[in-house]
Amino acid sequence: MRLRRGFKAEAEALSASIRGELGIGPFDGLNPRRLAEHLYIPILQLSDLASASSGANYFLQNDSEVFSAVTVFDGSFRAVIHNDAHSLARQNSNLAHELAHCLLFHEPTPALDHIAGSRTWNSTHEAEASWLAGALLVTPQVALATARGTLTEQHVRQRLGVSKKMLDWRLKVTGAYIRAKRERAMRAG
Repeated sequence: MRLRRGFKAEAEALSASIRGELGIGPFDGLNPRRLAEHLYIPILQLSDLASASSGANYFLQNDSEVFSAVTVFDGSFRAVIHNDAHSLARQNSNLAHELAHCLLFHEPTPALDHIAGSRTWNSTHEAEASWLAGALLVTPQVALATARGTLTEQHVRQRLGVSKKMLDWRLKVTGAYIRAKRERAMRAG
């Protein structure tokens, strides 16, 4: 999905602004739970709902990959429910994605089409939330330092609490690999 012109730069700027509000720099890990607290958005773990819901048990025990996270609304109140059966890195990504929807003021929509019974999906909103979540978790500065070899991927993943998949994606989409390669070529040339 192609994002509207200027969105990526806006998302990177919003990420930097949020990090400033939280008092963390570009090389610090962003804890999505702390961001949720800052935004006054409660986070509920699926396991906390398991005793009240057999559906929650199903997602925790039988098919944990089917459900990651969702933002629920009641008027202007919102809360995020997430699957705590996932790895911590995946939880961070899931939570950052849901909080990105909130930061982007995406309007709530029904989860299911009440006529067809199928899941509703706004691909533009999902792509925007994914981009902003990545920007919140892995800054361009960290991506470039990793591509340069200044920081190891393992160190970055551990420090930021992100998966290899998230880090690899951000290294590509920020152009970090290309910039590092050009810098090496200029030094060698």
